[in-house]
Amino acid sequence: MKNIPVDFYYTEEHLWLHIDDDDIATVGITHFAQTQLGDVVFVELPELNSEISAGAEISVVESVKTASDIHAPVSGEVIAINDDLKDSPEIINTSPYDKGWILKIRMSDTSELEELLSATEYADHCAA
Repeated sequence: MKNIPVDFYYTEEHLWLHIDDDDIATVGITHFAQTQLGDVVFVELPELNSEISAGAEISVVESVKTASDIHAPVSGEVIAINDDLKDSPEIINTSPYDKGWILKIRMSDTSELEELLSATEYADHCAA
């Protein structure tokens, strides 16, 4: 499972989530997604401190090939956005699981994690 961290959650839409001890979800797009997109040239970031619902559109990632809507994988409050992406959106390509995160969400319903994929399930999804 190269380029799929095992301690993360994933969506079928190629987002990753890393959960910390305070139920804060850091969210970004996966290595697989960034390779499919190509060179990322712009990221529309969500509003800081906004309340979001799982499934709602929260961001747009534009590349030289296409634009992709990003939908919230979980519900909660946006507590941080990655301002570095405003001037350097290509960070998503070079560091999708580290410096290329998009936002952090204080989750309001951790049971929503049960709907997400494990690393193994995500690898199977990508291979299908």
